Amino acid sequence: MELENGVQRWVVNISEWNPSFHHFSLAMSVLPHHEHTSITRYVKLDDRKRAVVSRLLQYGVVHQVLGIPFDEIIIRRTPEGKPFLVYDSMKLGLPNFNFNVSHHGDYVAIASEPICLVGLDIVSQSIPTNETADEFIQNFSSYFSSLEWHHIMNAGSSREMTNFFYRYWCLKEAFVKAMGTGVGYKLDDVEFYHTSWDNIFVKVSGNVLNDWKFYLSELGQNHSVCIARGNPKTAITSYMRTLKQTEFSDEEYKIGLHLPNASFKFQTVEDLIQLCHRAGRTSSVDTLIKPRDVFNDEIEKANSCVEKT
Repeated sequence: MELENGVQRWVVNISEWNPSFHHFSLAMSVLPHHEHTSITRYVKLDDRKRAVVSRLLQYGVVHQVLGIPFDEIIIRRTPEGKPFLVYDSMKLGLPNFNFNVSHHGDYVAIASEPICLVGLDIVSQSIPTNETADEFIQNFSSYFSSLEWHHIMNAGSSREMTNFFYRYWCLKEAFVKAMGTGVGYKLDDVEFYHTSWDNIFVKVSGNVLNDWKFYLSELGQNHSVCIARGNPKTAITSYMRTLKQTEFSDEEYKIGLHLPNASFKFQTVEDLIQLCHRAGRTSSVDTLIKPRDVFNDEIEKANSCVEKT
């Protein structure tokens, strides 16, 4: 299996998915039963949509890359919440397959890597309606280095300040998510440098991490997305235990670090359901793939049912 196949980038625009209650239930039914409570614990329909699409992406990418039937895929989460694949008994050809998911605003996405740690973060560049851009950004000053804060505050207009703020935030989140850590990481010790948001590198406590790469791009209108690739040796303990290989020779790791960074492939929920169907799952998928207007008269009912849950 070629290493490049382990580099996957999939994204779903959930603002374009307006399921009926029946449609949503069928989408959830293709997932293992133990995943259902992690979806239905949300009250709002948009949050449930993000949760179910996130899990469909995870199972879809694992099947696409490794060929494991949906019914045999086992995905668990670390205490910090990072998902990982359990495949001790499988010989799958990729030394360190791992993935990360993110959702914010209109998008839910997944990224995977065959050797490097992978972190993914999406940010919707929105500002709360009861605050100005400057007031909102000031709330987060302690998370940035003095240099980063200088760049944010001197970016120009409020729109440009917001753009700089969210790009730095996206980079930091992708970095800590790659390592498997949670919100407790001291983000002001993580300082990013760039040339017009290209040639990005990071310093942690003043030390350059040469074995990391970062890819920052725009995703739709007012959304930024960042991919972080890093050395498995930097994973936190709980996440490192889930990895199949953490020690690589310099030559082996260099291959993984410099694999082509794939472009994001846009998927629909129907695409993911069809993939599930082809993977051997035996739910009533054919009834799910119908023109959207068939379900439009049920959408209001679906929203009502979810809000009452």
